[in-house]
Amino acid sequence: MSPAETDPTTEVRAEDGFDVAAVHGWLRTRVEGIEGAGPPEVRQFPRGASNLTYLLRYPDRELILRRPPMGEKAASAHDMRREYRVQAGLRPVFPYVPEVLAFCDDPAVLGDDFYVMERLDGLILRGDLPAGMSLRPAAARDLSIRLIDRLVELHQVDVTAAGLADLGKGAGYVRRQIEGWSARFERARTENVPAFGEVMRWLADNQPGEVSICLIHNDFRFDNVVLAGREDLRITGILDWEMATLGDPLMELGSTLAYWVQADDEETFQLSRRQPTHLPGMLTRAEVVDHYAERTGLAVPNWTFYEVYGLFRLAVVLQQIYHRYHHGQTHNPAFKDFWMFVGYLESRCLRIIREDGA
Repeated sequence: MSPAETDPTTEVRAEDGFDVAAVHGWLRTRVEGIEGAGPPEVRQFPRGASNLTYLLRYPDRELILRRPPMGEKAASAHDMRREYRVQAGLRPVFPYVPEVLAFCDDPAVLGDDFYVMERLDGLILRGDLPAGMSLRPAAARDLSIRLIDRLVELHQVDVTAAGLADLGKGAGYVRRQIEGWSARFERARTENVPAFGEVMRWLADNQPGEVSICLIHNDFRFDNVVLAGREDLRITGILDWEMATLGDPLMELGSTLAYWVQADDEETFQLSRRQPTHLPGMLTRAEVVDHYAERTGLAVPNWTFYEVYGLFRLAVVLQQIYHRYHHGQTHNPAFKDFWMFVGYLESRCLRIIREDGA
């Protein structure tokens, strides 16, 4: 099978470089199959906007290295040890997790904590299907259902069996999320984005209690999913576990659907699309909610709250990334216009709130 399609690498950006020989020297006594090899060729995956991801290409093996971004970081973010631990514990009970191989907390090696894992082969879907690939509506529908079914399966994982029962703080998750994301936005706000005051007040005043507490991925979408290939659309892997925790499953569903741009959405929202959820046959957001509720037996009495939360959370994520760019902590040009979409997300949240009130 070929390496993951539609997931190209580039030369390592100068600001993201590291001492390859030092990393190789540390790895070769810890990872099988590279003991006698020289330092690997290193390439960078350019799409990541949070943790940095690199391809380490050895003659007989390809590995993935994950490390935190450069510059100022949110206090609770980019915990490599935690990300490594989640995947190591989860893999035996949830087969879609890549195998993690080695974790390093010695700053002399790379300057930050990092870990290395296997590279999963297959197909990763981005904004549009790869050239020459098409999906019939029935196949698109089946694929979207399969994605949500994997989310349901994740939410049913026995966290005690995975050794992850202490991963989160338990009850009070909804309140902590609203308070936490509001505080993060205030810290990351720049003068060119709106204040989100009305949105934050509405979320604080309308929060429900938890429907349950379970393991959540917290960044679950198509471009974090590996498919077997173009002709075989089975899900074989789920990537990017950096934000996994114990939390409310409907909060995760709201976050997932913030990225679920469908065919009839307005033009500005369409510009943000980074997965092919617009294709004929794909479930709509409303159908996703109904399917999830049917599979889990959970009632969803106030979807507006979860929808607004998901969009607000996305705005904060983008603003945190833009804050680093705005203050010169990263020079990745992909981040330079994030502030404009943050402003759009405030207006979208306010419209949904007012339509619900009406």
